[in-house]
Amino acid sequence: MVDVASISTLNEVHVLLKELPGPDRAAAAKAEERQSQLTKPLGALGRLEELAIWLASWQGKAKPQIERPFTAVFAGNHGIAAKGVSAYPTEVTKQMVANFIHGGAAVNQLCGLADSDLRVYELSLDEPTADFSEAPAMPEDDFIRAMAYGMMAVEEGIDVLALGEMGIGNTTSAAAICTALYGGDAGDWVGRGTGVDDATLKLKRDLVNQAMELHKADFAKDPLQILRCVGGLELAAIAGAVVAARLARTPVLLDGYTCTAAAAVLHAIDPRLLDHCVVAHQSVEPGHVALMEKIGKQPLVNFNMRLGEGSGAVLAILLLKAACACHNGMATFAEAGVSGPAD
Repeated sequence: MVDVASISTLNEVHVLLKELPGPDRAAAAKAEERQSQLTKPLGALGRLEELAIWLASWQGKAKPQIERPFTAVFAGNHGIAAKGVSAYPTEVTKQMVANFIHGGAAVNQLCGLADSDLRVYELSLDEPTADFSEAPAMPEDDFIRAMAYGMMAVEEGIDVLALGEMGIGNTTSAAAICTALYGGDAGDWVGRGTGVDDATLKLKRDLVNQAMELHKADFAKDPLQILRCVGGLELAAIAGAVVAARLARTPVLLDGYTCTAAAAVLHAIDPRLLDHCVVAHQSVEPGHVALMEKIGKQPLVNFNMRLGEGSGAVLAILLLKAACACHNGMATFAEAGVSGPAD
């Protein structure tokens, strides 16, 4: 739904970012007023109330709805995986994509439960990015094309976009992005990912620290350069999808650590760029807690999940449906003939 044919440089991406719309404050005010009239003490439904108002502000409706949720999972391979940073070989990325297509993954089951469309987008799985400990992960033209691909994945008429990823080695990329954005030693951001042993964990830390030294001049130029130099094609696509969703005024559910790291690059450009996003769940990856603090987000749930593939984001669709059901379906004090707090 977004015409990205003319976007071919990082500068043009920045121009686009300056044109993104803000929330519909009138719709949010009407939703907040409705919440004050429903048959419950004000604030008694906690974050369900906040979610209803947040949805209203981006859907532009006093009564938001979740009737057409959409889940996009982006898959890409990372050159850094050749250094042995994951417990699984890179072939698993393609194998899991086939599993998604045939309905055998966790995300398929959750999408069925949430009644969400699921689309899987492959990004050159036979051509991994470069090993970012030795060279920039992507040349600029590949990076821009990946962002544009993510933008084009955002379809018209959807109520909410749940984002996920699949890519062996991408928790190493996520840690590198966070280290470049927020500083500190790589050990502050590197976790065990797929469940690696101590030796592999140390390897991941060393490679991320090596990348920080190698790319520091590029990092200083622009947060998007961080995503280009140490990210992945699927992470660039996630960032593009977040931008396109904002253009379409579509609320977004971010999955765990890796997905949030991809979006955090936009927050570094302008914190308001993630106002239409909610972090769905808190990953077991230790860097995710610190990352959410940096971008000012609180997860909706913490179920000790670390799967990726959009699983936590899809699970959160059910919470959004609950928020809408209560917001739209509950009676007001006047309708129910119940005395309100001021009566």
